[in-house]
Amino acid sequence: MNFKLKSISLQTTNNKQQTTNNKQQTTNNKQQTTMIDVLIIGGGAAGFFTAINVAEKYPSASVVILERGKEFLTKVRISGGGRCNVTHACFDPKDLVKYYPRGEKELLGPFHQFCCGDTMGWFEERGVELKIEDDGRIFPVSDSSQTIIDCFLREAKKYQVDFRKNHAVKHISKEDAIWHVETSQGILKANNLVLATGSNPKIWKLLETLGHTIVPAVPSLFTFNIKDTRIKDLLGIATPANVKVVDTKLESNGPLLITHWGMSGPGILKLSAWGARILADKNYDFQIEVNWLNDVSPQECIELLKDYKIQLAKKIVQKNNPFDLPKRLWQRIVQASKIDENIRWTDVNKQQTEELANQLTAAIFQVKGKSTFKEEFVTAGGIDLKEVNFKTFESKKHQNLYFAGEILNIDAITGGFNFQNAWTGSFVISETIFNL
Repeated sequence: MNFKLKSISLQTTNNKQQTTNNKQQTTNNKQQTTMIDVLIIGGGAAGFFTAINVAEKYPSASVVILERGKEFLTKVRISGGGRCNVTHACFDPKDLVKYYPRGEKELLGPFHQFCCGDTMGWFEERGVELKIEDDGRIFPVSDSSQTIIDCFLREAKKYQVDFRKNHAVKHISKEDAIWHVETSQGILKANNLVLATGSNPKIWKLLETLGHTIVPAVPSLFTFNIKDTRIKDLLGIATPANVKVVDTKLESNGPLLITHWGMSGPGILKLSAWGARILADKNYDFQIEVNWLNDVSPQECIELLKDYKIQLAKKIVQKNNPFDLPKRLWQRIVQASKIDENIRWTDVNKQQTEELANQLTAAIFQVKGKSTFKEEFVTAGGIDLKEVNFKTFESKKHQNLYFAGEILNIDAITGGFNFQNAWTGSFVISETIFNL
């Protein structure tokens, strides 16, 4: 008798549990199939900026962010050496677009809608104090990227943005004007789809199945690997210089930094950005010509050296540098010109004078490989810009499909410009997504 009662009781419990499970499954299915107004794939800078601006402008709209990883805003966290270089103090759109090797023409109109000054205002209105540094880069006063992350998370919660981690996208399709996104945690449906996934090759492949053209990715911001006795053990020395890539039209002027692996600094990084595809085609094996005196030609340098031979006649060449160059760098340049350490200026012969002028204004260095610039990795490549309407950042191939950030074939030099592209595209999307 007791056994039967226990069996009936156990069966009843099982039935209740099954009913509970069925209700939970029904709830899960409803959650998975609920129509979303704006579904954003990518929990980075562009994704959050789009979500917050859309949700603020349209409080009744459902806005969801999907992130494939365990954390949001990971690139924001490491950007600017952990300080987050949010933008640059370049407030004229015509000047700003010149910092974009790819996207210059396309971004001019959008920058007239939302530019660097607007970015500063947006953050400051939300309690983030910013500062402009001497080189024009703009950072939070806190010097911490966490300030930006906290701002985004706070604003997203304020406007009831639903952001979900661990949602890897497996498939994207469109049926009857509705987007169907299959993820590792179920299928979601949306009226509008925003892709802000950066240079994610899996998403690019999905876009190709939707008919979009993808320009293959190559590194854009990188430093040059150089082994040369002239710069060996000169780690940390920085000086303005003009740099050319031999047998190309690539040329850059700006601070050059000597590192333990070769050369870096703004001058080199600008070359890597503008020459991203050319240097990739060379398999990062090429020569550069460095003019340590910037705009002084070899012949002009020879004439200057002749004057210095008279002015500094009795002084030792290695110890008396007439140019504004770091002391140790000058000494290496003199050594490379085959001028002994105790030779005086008056004793420098014609051949040595010409070689010194050459080392100062046209020194050739062999580049063998590249290195990533700090923790940041920017690529040239992405969605072909001809397939995007830059008045709205909407796909020309599919209505209600939008792109923001580095998923597009747009990239810039270092200094806050890549983030500005993300902010601008995201803002324009929020302005137009429900007004078409």
